[in-house]
Amino acid sequence: QVQLVESGGGLVQPGGSLRLSCAASGFLFSRYAMRWYRQAPGKERELVATIFSSGYNVNYVDSVKGRFTISRDNAKNTVYLQMNSLKPDDTAVYYCYAAIPGKWSDGYWGQGTQVTVSS
Repeated sequence: QVQLVESGGGLVQPGGSLRLSCAASGFLFSRYAMRWYRQAPGKERELVATIFSSGYNVNYVDSVKGRFTISRDNAKNTVYLQMNSLKPDDTAVYYCYAAIPGKWSDGYWGQGTQVTVSS
């Protein structure tokens, strides 16, 4: 049974930091690329960051470059999203997603974790 379980969300003030985690089970984690998406109220789901299986190849949406860092620990079957210098516009539900590169539409979703940036 495939599971992706996010944690680490919460309420943080502008300029603050959070670290999201996504623990995976039920599939061969080390073969999968991992992504973080987010969805703000009334907006479409947005791809935030991607990390490929080796951990060395990463991509970010322009709005988070220099502030967010995606990483993974294949020994722990876990992907992380370190979020620094948070802004109110970062408020959203954050989801992790696992897929084989090239088969991006045929992957697995987590249940999401809420991140709220507000003073």
